[in-house]
Amino acid sequence: MEYRVEQLAASCEVSVDTVRYYQSMGLLPPPRRAGRVALYDRSHVERIRQIRALQRKGLTLAVIDRMMNGRLGKADADLAAAVAAAQGDDEDEFLTLEEVAERSGVPSALLRAIERAGLALGRKIDGEERYSAADIEVVRQGLRLLEAGFPVADLLELGKSYDQAARVLATHAVEMFDVHVREPIRTSDADDEAKAERLVAAFRDLLPAVTALVTHHFRRVLLAAAEDHIERAGDEAARSALREVHG
Repeated sequence: MEYRVEQLAASCEVSVDTVRYYQSMGLLPPPRRAGRVALYDRSHVERIRQIRALQRKGLTLAVIDRMMNGRLGKADADLAAAVAAAQGDDEDEFLTLEEVAERSGVPSALLRAIERAGLALGRKIDGEERYSAADIEVVRQGLRLLEAGFPVADLLELGKSYDQAARVLATHAVEMFDVHVREPIRTSDADDEAKAERLVAAFRDLLPAVTALVTHHFRRVLLAAAEDHIERAGDEAARSALREVHG
């Protein structure tokens, strides 16, 4: 049985644009051409359904492409699924930016300005920005800072500085995991199933450990900086008082 693109899309419950996007990504083999008409067969139906199943696990199209073209082993495929699942732990639904604005009470124009400044509020999945309930809470906390009197420009600059530093540290942490955890497991004598289980278990065990360390350390550094600032402000006030006394 052969399908025109509209029939293929309907059979797989996707849009025609989605079919064409998969083709542009190289995820679907070229259709048979009958003159100017593109004809697809059962293998295209099965491939699209496989792609959709993997997407529901949270895998990106880039990872799916590597899997389907044999460039990603089972251990790394399962690790990618675990990473995707960890990112989606707080995402019971995906929201538009307008929905985030409505639920958080922050104007969508301000949210767009924040993103234009280089601070992504959501995360990009297959070329589309997606937002979750957790992003709404982050926006609300940012609003509290604005209401306390923090200037928008200063907050954005602070956020950009933190984002840049965090990305550098995160990249280094991932590289360490790759060298000291993933590579020894990948090159071990265990079978593929055992490698996958060990790698996913290591990731799931270490992610909360790293997160807790980073959160604890930042809080401690922030409080120490606040304490130091208060002490220096107190010293300056004392010096000012003495100058007034000695006239």
